[in-house]
Parts: sequence; structure tokens; C-alpha cells
Amino acid sequence: MTTRSRRQAPKAESRTAQDVLKMAADNGVQMVDLKFIDMPGTWQHFTIPVSELDEKLFTKGSGFDGSSIRGFQHIHESDMLLVPDPTTAVIDPFTKDVTLHMIGDVLDPQGGGRDKPGFYNRDPRYIAKKAEAYLKRSGVADVSYWGPELEFFLFDSIRFDQTQNSGYYFIDSDEGNWNTGKATLIDGKPNLGNKIRNKEGYFPLPPVDTQQDIRSEAVLRMQHFGISVEKHHHEVATGGQGEIDFRFGPLVTTADRVMLYKYILKNVAWAHGKVATFMPKPLYGDNGTGMHTHQSIWKGGENLFSDPKGYAGISRTGMYYIGGLLKHAPALLAFCAPTTNSYRRLVPGYEAPVNLAMSMRNRSAAARIPMYYPDANAKRVEFRCPDPSANPYLAFSAMLMAGIDGIVNKIDPGDPLDKDIYALSPEDAAKVRKAPGSLQESLDALEGDHDFMLRGGVFTKDVIETYLDYKRTREVDPVRLRPHPYEFHLYFDA
Repeated sequence: MTTRSRRQAPKAESRTAQDVLKMAADNGVQMVDLKFIDMPGTWQHFTIPVSELDEKLFTKGSGFDGSSIRGFQHIHESDMLLVPDPTTAVIDPFTKDVTLHMIGDVLDPQGGGRDKPGFYNRDPRYIAKKAEAYLKRSGVADVSYWGPELEFFLFDSIRFDQTQNSGYYFIDSDEGNWNTGKATLIDGKPNLGNKIRNKEGYFPLPPVDTQQDIRSEAVLRMQHFGISVEKHHHEVATGGQGEIDFRFGPLVTTADRVMLYKYILKNVAWAHGKVATFMPKPLYGDNGTGMHTHQSIWKGGENLFSDPKGYAGISRTGMYYIGGLLKHAPALLAFCAPTTNSYRRLVPGYEAPVNLAMSMRNRSAAARIPMYYPDANAKRVEFRCPDPSANPYLAFSAMLMAGIDGIVNKIDPGDPLDKDIYALSPEDAAKVRKAPGSLQESLDALEGDHDFMLRGGVFTKDVIETYLDYKRTREVDPVRLRPHPYEFHLYFDA
């Protein structure tokens, strides 16, 4: 893969339109790639020649068809604008021609009134910005910090199809435990063993871990984009599961980095003849893919979650925040575990965090308080239900709004669950609330419990209704109406 050593502009957080123009000139930029996110959580983009890059672009934007974007406009109101954020500018290392990458905010040409543009209420990045602003206005805190842990799979091949009379998927990986008996691997080389047994992928050395160099290359690309990476490693599952952890940051910045992470990893994998997926549960019989999300709120430079005398060093404010997460968890999962496949991972009886309780070390609890370091600045809650199929702007915003609601209304999170869940008696286990068992249940919960998200105009009724309609008609119903391949094994002889 080609690496460009190019000069970059001033620090991202203070970069202006003029700085971006200078960056483009200094680096010989030829194209400008503008990215934005649709409602389900996938980046979209279009590219303009550098001749179209001027200061007006950062105020007036560039037009596109919003009716072709999932969850956006109807065809009779399709004209939209994309205004790039200069703080996100960086030279893209994956393009043949020198290309400047920027993330944009979506504007409705008439969203601010008659013939006046305004921020688009369905733009997830705008929703996230409103969540950050509401936190400040509430007086609860100045800033929230977010540290998601994205897991993923790198496969060697994938095939899938669904027709009226057939349906299948086929995944393959040279690392897969199912390939121990093959004479040759996918690339024709002889099989030398070193396959990862189910649930034993945490942390084998190379050559068993075959993806060390790919992950390291992805880390170097992430650093080029300004992402501060803390570590990378193989994950528990066979078949190429991994994780790269980056340093926490403010809400919108971290959501931007989640999308960059996906973009970078997918392109690095592609260059190595592999495919990266953040699908929550692609493999049967082994661990799924999560996005454990660490979060805390701060005011005046002080971590409001810290109290050395509290349970696990957590303050009452932190406890109430956790109370809000747990109370609203069923509704939150409509955004945090937003696919039908998410609930192949969130299954009771396994290691999945389906228990809506808190604990300081129990990884089967939905809200865990990490105990690695006693430092007050390190105190945070880790909400373990989310997975990386989530739209990070919507998921983080929804969790923050739930936490604020918990603080404002002093919601008690209940007693900590510091016992082995699997050792509980049936009577005690029945007392522990469980996460929804399907996307349909989570959507129903969101429909009945979203007033806390509407405060401050962060989410709107229109956004909630649009999201519910999209998920039900485009995801839940299509999956519900199709026969599952395993049903033929169970019922064909009926």
C-alpha cells in the first residue's frame, strides 16, 4: 500500500477554511472527498476537483440528492447541501490521486426558514452536536468523553445470496477452526495448521495470529488520520477476530473516529485481499463482535464520576448516570444494537452483556466499572451492550441523554451484580432484568420510551418516527418474512 508523507496543517481542533486551502496547495491536492453519514450509520461520499475548493464551500456547501440517502428526504424535497468541517481535513492515503478527506455537515436549503439554509434535523452528526450542546446547557457537565472498543472480523472470502427459492451465506478464513482438515489454504499454499480453536483467540502469538501485520498497518493509517491508538490484538473468536483500541475523546470527535476506523480498516484489509466486517454475529458457535463503550462526564476539568468513597470509586452522579443507562437500556438498544443480527450476539446464557445491572468487574453485566487503575481521572462506566453496527453519532447521543436523565431524576441503578451470573439460583436469576431479545422488542421499547431523548431538541419526533419506520420496514420485516436455512433442517420432513 502506498504511503504518502505529506505536510499537514495546524492542529485539527483549530483548523480554519484558510488552513485547509493552504494544506491543499502545500500538498498538491487534486481531489477533495466529502463524507457524511446516513441514518443507519454508513458513510456516503462524493468527490469534487480541487478547483471547486474555496472559502465559499465552507459556508454555502455543495449540493447533493438527499432522496437517495437512507433515512433522509423524499423525492419531492431532495435538494440538500453538504458543508465540510475544516477540522476534519487530512490527506487520504488510500487514493491514487492526491485527495483531501473531509467530513461534512448536512444542511437543508430551506431548513432555516423560507429560502434560508439550516442544519438538517435528520443528520446524525448534527444530532450529536446538539447532544453535546445540551449537556452544557443543562449545567450537569461541560463535556462528555467516549472510548468505544470496536471489534471486527477479517475474512478471506464471503459469499451470500437470498432469492425466492434459495438463501445462503458462506464465510471462509485461513484462521478458521473449521479449516484444520484442509490440504491447502484459500491462496493455494499448504495447510500448516495453527488454527485458532473456538473461544481461544485471546491472545495467541504469530504464526497462530496471522493478522498481526495487517492490524499494525491499520494502526499506522489511523495515526495518520490523527487517531491516537492505545493497543491492538487478536480477539476471542476463531476466523480472524480482532480489536484496535483508540484513546477516548469528546462525543462528536469520537464518533468521527469510529467512522474513520471502519474506513481505514476496510481499505487496509482490501489491499491485503481480505474483507473487514463489523457485523455483530457473523459466525455461529463463537463470540460475536461488540463495541463496549466507555463514557464519563466532566465539569471544570473534574471527572464527575469519581469518588474514592463510593462503590468501585464511583460518585453518586456516576451512579445516577448508570441508573439512567439501565432504566432506558431497552430503548437505547434500538440505536446501540440496531440490527436483527445484533440479537444473535445478545443471547442469555453466554458471555454477552444481557443483564441490565451494574458491576465493577462482571463482564456479563450491561454496565461495568473498570478497575484497572485507581486514578480519579480513569473513573468511567463501560456500557457493554452496543455493537459496531451502530451509528455512533446516534448511539452516543442516546446514551448521553439517558445518563443526563438519570442524573436529573436521581435514578438508582440498583444493587451491584458482583456474582457469577451462571451460579445464581433460578429464583435470583429471574430477578435480574434482561436486555431485549430482538430488534423488534428494542424498537417497541424506543417507541414507548423516548421523551428523555427529545429534551433540548436533541432528537426530534421526526427522527424517532423515521428511524422506527426504516428499521421495521427495511430490516425487521424482510428478515421476518424469509425462511431461515436452518428451518429446512428442522422442519422439511414435517
